[in-house]
Amino acid sequence: MIEIGKTPVRVNTSDEQFLRLVQSRYAGFLSEGGAAEFDLDVDLRAPSGMERDAPVRVTQSAGRWFLERGDFRAEWEPAKRRGSIRQTANPYSIDAVLRIVHTLVLAGQGGFLLHSASAIRNGKAFLFAGVSGAGKTTISRLAPPDATLLTDEISYVRKLDAGYMAYGTPFTGELAKLGENAVAPVDTLYLLAQGAENRIEPVSVADAGRELLANMLFFAEDPEYVHRAFQAACDFVHRVPVCRLTFVPDARVWELIG
Repeated sequence: MIEIGKTPVRVNTSDEQFLRLVQSRYAGFLSEGGAAEFDLDVDLRAPSGMERDAPVRVTQSAGRWFLERGDFRAEWEPAKRRGSIRQTANPYSIDAVLRIVHTLVLAGQGGFLLHSASAIRNGKAFLFAGVSGAGKTTISRLAPPDATLLTDEISYVRKLDAGYMAYGTPFTGELAKLGENAVAPVDTLYLLAQGAENRIEPVSVADAGRELLANMLFFAEDPEYVHRAFQAACDFVHRVPVCRLTFVPDARVWELIG
């Protein structure tokens, strides 16, 4: 059972070596017993008729989702709480499927996955978003000992009645280090930029919404779910402060955070 963002997913395989690989890959995010939100059956055979470097494609028909990339082919039926993956014995394919499925689950709840680092400090979660090279890995490396790193690459944001919560994820970036399996309420979203000094500037709601959408993970070619993602971004920026954090790659930047 792989539990990310309080969503337990049971992975079923008859291959012991692949099972050990998955257990190692998601160490810290495994649970035993209890009910799963859904099951994924893994068939360790290379998907046929697919180009190796094909892009991700996510479509829906009659309540069933179809997920495809050059290295996997998967189906998921939310109503039956079950899905299947055909892939080779590697951790990257199942990792991609989990990310895609979680984006679909979160879209129905007003949450999302975000290209951002995130950390907890003083009981509050802070998100650090930006394109590749903006500084997500750098800000993570500079985090002080009293900060709990949730991820250096993909943040898990769930909407609750009281606000938004950020959860740790095993989805890693350049640090190649799993985030801590922890959770805290989101305090601020920082849009990263590297510069000659450390400073924080407020961002307008309109600009914040555009930046958030540009950094959200979303794959579905489905109008309803695209609308849900757009609405989730709009709701978030109206409820959570968004600022631009320009920083020098020095640990002193964390004096401004938390």
